[in-house]
Amino acid sequence: MTGRPAGASPEPGHAYPLVTVGALIVGPGGRLLLIRTHKWGDRWGVPGGKVDWGESLLEAVHREVREETGLSLTEVRWGPLQEAVLHPQFHRPAHFVLVNVVARTADERVTLNDEAQQWAWCTVAEAAALDLNEPTVRLLEHYRAHGLTTPALHGPRARDGAGSEA
Repeated sequence: MTGRPAGASPEPGHAYPLVTVGALIVGPGGRLLLIRTHKWGDRWGVPGGKVDWGESLLEAVHREVREETGLSLTEVRWGPLQEAVLHPQFHRPAHFVLVNVVARTADERVTLNDEAQQWAWCTVAEAAALDLNEPTVRLLEHYRAHGLTTPALHGPRARDGAGSEA
């Protein structure tokens, strides 16, 4: 038994789950950045995407947020690890391992790329009232419980044992 749902096949070119990163971003005023995207059925979520080969999780989250919003992150902290296996809200069949973070930004000037249609800075209560995709609902629950108190995310250690951060 493979554990794969009957009739399911891997995403073209991917025989294994895709590792992704997503960031719940806290602006200087304490509000949260959410984006609305067609990839999640026009629901609201957080910026993020696939981790490239040879790229650390920290590098990937910085890159994805910069590409999708134009923002730079500080104080990147671990969020919940999630999984989306053929999630009905995603626009195509896919299997994702979702590595989430909560991070700060010093800027609230958002410049969206073509992956999102809309953005909003929201309070926690305002965010909860939006039509959020299910992984973002769980990420918001994590933020309500932990805020920015989880350990910082660091880049991988170099072979000589020196730490690195992107």
